[in-house]
Amino acid sequence: MVQLLFAGGNFTGSSSGLSGFDSFDISVPVWFWIAGGLLLVLAAGALRFVASDAGRVLVAIRENEQRCQYLGLDTPSFKIKVFMATAAICAVAGYVFACYTTVVAPEQAGFVFGTELVIWTALGGRGTILGPVLGAILVDYESAQLSGDYPFVWALIVGLVFVAVIVVFPRGLLPLLGSALRLIRRPAPPAPPVLVELPAHAAAATGAHPALAITGVARHFGSLKVLEGIELSAAAGELVSLVGPNGAGKTTLIRCIADGAERSAGQIAIDGVEIGRASPDRCVRLGVGRKFQMANVFDTLSVADCLRMARIRHGFPSALRRESTLALPGPALRVIRATGLDQALGTPARLLSHGLKQALELAMVLALEPAVLLLDEPTAGLTKAERTLIGSILVALAEQERLCILLVELYLDFVREISSRVIVLHQGRIVLDGSVETVVNSELVRQIYAGGGHGIEAAA
Repeated sequence: MVQLLFAGGNFTGSSSGLSGFDSFDISVPVWFWIAGGLLLVLAAGALRFVASDAGRVLVAIRENEQRCQYLGLDTPSFKIKVFMATAAICAVAGYVFACYTTVVAPEQAGFVFGTELVIWTALGGRGTILGPVLGAILVDYESAQLSGDYPFVWALIVGLVFVAVIVVFPRGLLPLLGSALRLIRRPAPPAPPVLVELPAHAAAATGAHPALAITGVARHFGSLKVLEGIELSAAAGELVSLVGPNGAGKTTLIRCIADGAERSAGQIAIDGVEIGRASPDRCVRLGVGRKFQMANVFDTLSVADCLRMARIRHGFPSALRRESTLALPGPALRVIRATGLDQALGTPARLLSHGLKQALELAMVLALEPAVLLLDEPTAGLTKAERTLIGSILVALAEQERLCILLVELYLDFVREISSRVIVLHQGRIVLDGSVETVVNSELVRQIYAGGGHGIEAAA
């Protein structure tokens, strides 16, 4: 970009920059009042936006972009829009600064200025709005004082302070001050939103096609064949468990269904519609909901905000306020009420137990209103009581909501009582597809699990 400016001749001013253009006849103090007023307006607007429901979306993308994509959010589009908005703000700021200095030169936006931006943000507090504002004012003021008192070493002093703050207070000064104020005076927690149940909707699957149809799916990593020739179908209302030893390719198959770019060959259709090479957010729009093996939520957001993220694709939230209600479909509501999450809507997700995090992610996926529900070991790390509760919920989802559920599990002691049928995957291929009893009593399956001391033999 700098080279383009240098090669622009009279149009860009080359290395000397542009000067001599018309400006406003305003005194220096007035220019400072204008800059300060614009700063206040921008900071107030940014604070208002970040505190709104729409601002929570940007926080979620910053924290866990992958989870956002699997909730149906087109994160690249969101980031482009934010970039365009900030570019417009920068253009206005540049115009005001150019009118003040009456000179526009490449050096004004060079390496030094870029370094100053990092210092302002790091010292003030990254991930905050007021932190960089206060950091810019403090650093510029102190730099002006130091450059007069210590003209040869002031830059070194600023650099040493910057390094010290980064080492001692990696989050910056403003978060430290905020934590201290919260210890002195604990603010009252905001009122939790009121839960509202959305009207029941017709299932996405029409019955004319299988809810999930997989034909000849393969996944290769170079010469390594993780999946080969996978053929299966599942109808609405079926709870199909996918079992097999570690390394069989179960999670890889889940990824292929939830992300069209994952598979190397074959076809996958949701209610007769090919997913092609669709991205995860487009697969969600086709009716796919995926729960990860490890609870994948937004740790810094509250339980209510995590659930709101799953409803973004159904209607973009307000950029000015927080809604006092939280509207969720019936299945998601039943999960949070059964697990007690309805009493912890204002609690940050990071403070939840492992079992409640698993339940929260399941509720988030159900809030998408999927037709095909992909669950990757949802009971991993749960107690027996928690596994029983999750199992009863899954059975109700299949029977009452007519969801097509593909459940990945390592052990049959959980799936044998809830599954419509069981598919055994071994070395990237389906070796058996039948009822639970057929699979449990299969000698082939016993041989696959031989030596493990768990799984099918433990359940038999």
